[in-house]
Amino acid sequence: MSTEEKKIPHKIYLDENEIPRQWYNVRADMKNKPAPLLNPGTLEPMGYEDLRPVFCDELIKQELDNDTRFFDIPEEIVDYYKTYRPSPLGRAYNLEKALGTPAHIYYKFEGNNTSGSHKLNSAITQAYYAKLQGLKGVTTETGAGQWGTALSMACAYFGLDCKVFMVKVSYEQKPFRREVMRTYGASVTPSPSTETNIGKKILAEHPGTTGSLGCAISEAVEVATSNDGYRYVLGSVLNQVLLHQSVIGLETKTALDKYGITADIIIGCAGGGSNLGGLISPFVGQKLRGEQDYRIIAVEPKSCPSFTRGKYAYDFCDTGMVCPLAKMYTLGSGFIPSPNHAGGLRYHGMSPILSQLYDDGIIEATSVEQTAVFEAAELFAKTEGILPAPESSHAIRTAIDEALKCKENGEAKNIVFGLTGTGYFDMVAYEKYNDGAMSDYIPTDEDIAKSLAGLPNQPE
Repeated sequence: MSTEEKKIPHKIYLDENEIPRQWYNVRADMKNKPAPLLNPGTLEPMGYEDLRPVFCDELIKQELDNDTRFFDIPEEIVDYYKTYRPSPLGRAYNLEKALGTPAHIYYKFEGNNTSGSHKLNSAITQAYYAKLQGLKGVTTETGAGQWGTALSMACAYFGLDCKVFMVKVSYEQKPFRREVMRTYGASVTPSPSTETNIGKKILAEHPGTTGSLGCAISEAVEVATSNDGYRYVLGSVLNQVLLHQSVIGLETKTALDKYGITADIIIGCAGGGSNLGGLISPFVGQKLRGEQDYRIIAVEPKSCPSFTRGKYAYDFCDTGMVCPLAKMYTLGSGFIPSPNHAGGLRYHGMSPILSQLYDDGIIEATSVEQTAVFEAAELFAKTEGILPAPESSHAIRTAIDEALKCKENGEAKNIVFGLTGTGYFDMVAYEKYNDGAMSDYIPTDEDIAKSLAGLPNQPE
């Protein structure tokens, strides 16, 4: 049945019985698998035993599995998913009208939980496996604070200790998100800090730094590996995280199929890759299997352009250079982006899965300026009644741009984007934009070249 024959509601809601019971592993359908993690000392691929001091046992198995197409979701996780899933797929009728476009714009809204984002999909999973292993607690980093908030919620549910290192600029810009984490029992430390050896070293080399996700990762890993009963967990980048986030794309596809809608363009913001990877995974799978073609666009900030200006190479996942090497599009682990307000998109690299897909031409990428992002965010808020997070607003910006191209060409394409979260803790950013005090810092070629010069020796 065509979309013209069946009226599409403003919100497409699924029944809780339509929550996915399996995660989809897109690697199983990739001809070119993402490159393995390497030991930073030997440059040899890291196996299960190598990763055990850092990650939870069951999560390592998921991380290394390139062949299993579907993983059963434990019933206890499904039961928790039911507290906020399935999430709705919205039709942006008012935005379409404001743009005067024939395009149909849909958004998968992941903000219906206290963390305000999609991050809870993986946080509850990682906390579950940590509890199953009998651990005392976990450590992590957070940028904008959405991941830290989600993990604090998950740890509170399972009775785990939660130590969060929050990028200093976000710690200062988003005090209320910090307090939500503390309300759920997490300890929150601005990074880089004086609590770790790596933090002290970074502060000595870069006094006054606003920090980066790479810095915070180093500190979290140091604390996890130096305390018995703790492991490090990550909210993006890793294969296991994209696996857990596949519930986003699976629900999106189910909702579209319910109304006979075929997406033409799928758009997601890209920082480390958790939201984008989760949203696009089943659609990429169809594309890889030759069942359907889609145009898939990753959107990143011009201030931290890993895809569009980075290099596809092995690099450290952290600034302190203690984590495994991952082959990814990177700006160099020493890259510290400007203190833009999309804190969740300030990571120097990109998911190995997405990096391989981008290198193979399966997905494309673009970058956008901060002020243009907030212009789009305010238009979306005014027309659709949802205040979007700065990260999500990158996808909104590009969805609007694509809809305007449809207007020029008279094409009624179906555009789907991921609305990863809400912006209620990001009002400092909106204030800066409304006051005309927001700037668009874009790193120079020299800035990026200097950072890339620090890449480690590449394996043969």
